[in-house]
Amino acid sequence: MFENLQDKLDRAFKVLKGQGTITEINVAETMKEIRKALLDADVNYKTAKAFTDDVRQKALGQNVLTAVSPGQLLTKIMNDELAELMGGSASELETNANPTIILIAGLNGAGKTTFSGKLANFLKTKKGKKPLLVAGDVYRPAAIDQLQVLGGQIDVPVYVNLESKDPVGIAQEGIAEAKRNGNNVVIIDTAGRLAIDEAMMNEIAAVKQSTNPHEILFVVDSMTGQDAVNTAKAFNDRLDFSGVVLTKLDGDTRGGAALSIKSVVNKPIKFIGTGEKMDALDVFYPDRMASRILGMGDVVSLVERAQQQFDEKEAAELQKKIRKNKFDFNDFLGQIQQIKKMGNMKDLVGMIPGVGKAVKDMDIDDNAFKPIEAIIRSMTPFERENPDTINQSRRARIAKGSGSNLTEVNKLIKQFEDMRKVMKQFSNPAQMAKMMKGMPKMPFGKR
Repeated sequence: MFENLQDKLDRAFKVLKGQGTITEINVAETMKEIRKALLDADVNYKTAKAFTDDVRQKALGQNVLTAVSPGQLLTKIMNDELAELMGGSASELETNANPTIILIAGLNGAGKTTFSGKLANFLKTKKGKKPLLVAGDVYRPAAIDQLQVLGGQIDVPVYVNLESKDPVGIAQEGIAEAKRNGNNVVIIDTAGRLAIDEAMMNEIAAVKQSTNPHEILFVVDSMTGQDAVNTAKAFNDRLDFSGVVLTKLDGDTRGGAALSIKSVVNKPIKFIGTGEKMDALDVFYPDRMASRILGMGDVVSLVERAQQQFDEKEAAELQKKIRKNKFDFNDFLGQIQQIKKMGNMKDLVGMIPGVGKAVKDMDIDDNAFKPIEAIIRSMTPFERENPDTINQSRRARIAKGSGSNLTEVNKLIKQFEDMRKVMKQFSNPAQMAKMMKGMPKMPFGKR
């Protein structure tokens, strides 16, 4: 996500590296590089110029503290300004009305139908809502089939009328169906359309007028860059939408749409699509995205993803087992499954501060856990519950059964044993205090 922009901003900050102070000259040089990086990322020219002018003014007005380098100070200013450029704070979805009506609009191929399914899943699992999907794309039969498949995957009903070619009527019927069945959110998927197609634009305007939606979300493919912003402006002039959804942000995106769209149409980005799975949808947090663009990680989102997979009862049981040194391979396998549910591995690693840049050129395979899982699954239930009983002959059998070799099995068991020792020490406060006491004293000077 935004790797090219990240690289170019890094190069721009190098102008200030080693500089003792911020001056007109070194800031002007840095801003020139930053503006160039933004334009290369397909950011709107006016937006890029206004942004660098603001950063320059703020940088020149700041005193550099002795503990902070000019480069660090500029990174902080850039982070704050980038967050502001993208909206400042997260924009909540309006879901208080019963039923709440959400109209989905956008170009062909932007990912509207997939997003409709993801949004229904998000509202159901994270907001406790009872959504109904309405198949309002009467021009593409595959869209109706796709929505029904997605609805089946997430166990959300889909309203379909195969006899009708009237999207206005279908939308109204869908709302009536939701009221009958007690669905408190109605998500209306619509056909893709071009802003220059007057008949199609009139049609979606008619759907809006007849349904009076509480939210109109404009779905845009983030890989289209500046074109996405121009399209958003044309749609906004007709629909006055309430928010933007950036899809395919896990692809080779340059970042132009994310950085420009708020300043051009003055509408917030509400969601971002970060993958193909139904749970690969995130609320858009401008401050977190700014940190990621600058390579500073996103610990808050990482913790939130972990908490979504966190079960308090399971955690308490695990804590007891660790204290009694009973943590076994079944528990280890369970922890791997939870990590896998958190999402794309490279995306997760990129959220750790300082690590994103280090792994950007690495190919982190989502199947990285498969060899470990194969080894554990080749153990008998007794062996998984009693790791200490796995002797040399058992190891040889496990290696053969998992398609690995003895060295790999030995390495995994050694790592598991080391991890178990550390976990036991960290779970025992008295042991932790003893460890701290035994550590060499730090060479603090006299006060």
